[in-house]
Amino acid sequence: MLMKKILGIGNALVDTLIEIHDESIFSKFGLQKGGMEMINAELKNEIHREILGLKQTIASGGSASNTIYGLAQLGAQVGYIGKIGEDEVGAFFKKDMEKVGVTTHLSYSKIDTGIATTFITKEGERTFATYLGAAATQTPEDLQKQVFSQYDLIHVEGYLIYNKDLILNICKLAKKCGLKISMDMASYNLVEVMRPLVEELLRDYVDIIFANEDEAFAFTHKKERDALEALSTYCPVSVVKLGAEGSLVNVNGEISIIPAVQAHCKDSTGAGDIFAAGFLYGLTNNHTIPDAGALASKLGAKCVETIGAKIIL
Repeated sequence: MLMKKILGIGNALVDTLIEIHDESIFSKFGLQKGGMEMINAELKNEIHREILGLKQTIASGGSASNTIYGLAQLGAQVGYIGKIGEDEVGAFFKKDMEKVGVTTHLSYSKIDTGIATTFITKEGERTFATYLGAAATQTPEDLQKQVFSQYDLIHVEGYLIYNKDLILNICKLAKKCGLKISMDMASYNLVEVMRPLVEELLRDYVDIIFANEDEAFAFTHKKERDALEALSTYCPVSVVKLGAEGSLVNVNGEISIIPAVQAHCKDSTGAGDIFAAGFLYGLTNNHTIPDAGALASKLGAKCVETIGAKIIL
């Protein structure tokens, strides 16, 4: 499978990362530890008042944008579709993506740019409180055939499943333009709620699926190799990430076991996104599956040793 130009589409967000020692903030704001909760502007403002005195790290974010950013750092030809506000946060997002060579295809909203507030516990687990803002106003009308036709593969953010009309139109336009479709599953709690739509996407459109062990279980009700085999009945290329235990890959019925690269975990934010960047880079440059997986594991390990989803290559 040799593909060269990769397009990403997802929720264009700016990540605000906070290391915490007191986990009571989860119950205070109704957040599920280790999960991702969609929040409104009012709750976002309440949370940001609460964290005002805490050390914060800011970077462009969103699952698909993290993957595309990583691919750009590796030298891939990449583009990104998203929607931002006409504000300083949106301008920061655009500049941060373009500085590594991403071609941005952005549309604009009168609503503020989205922010993903990410709480990182001492063991490196992350919990998201996501205010979509302008990203939530992205519609099928923002999709342009001439943009899609410039690329060979599109990496679709699983979090877009909250907008059924949008994600179905993305997939239909991608297939019409001859693109392969890669998708990273959303948080396990969203997969549980939106399982029928996830199944429709995998069955009818997706060629490459990435899932961590929690997401894979939420969809298949199976673990590890059994989960991989279940996913492979839908997609030609299936990847189940097992954290410190490595990952499993099934390509057209051939299973590869990818060892993990040992790392001291400071923050798991974006590790799966960067893993996907490494794997897709290898796949699109005709590497063997073990080599593509080894690159993915190396980058994922490097990511967990830093705060945030951006790594220096």
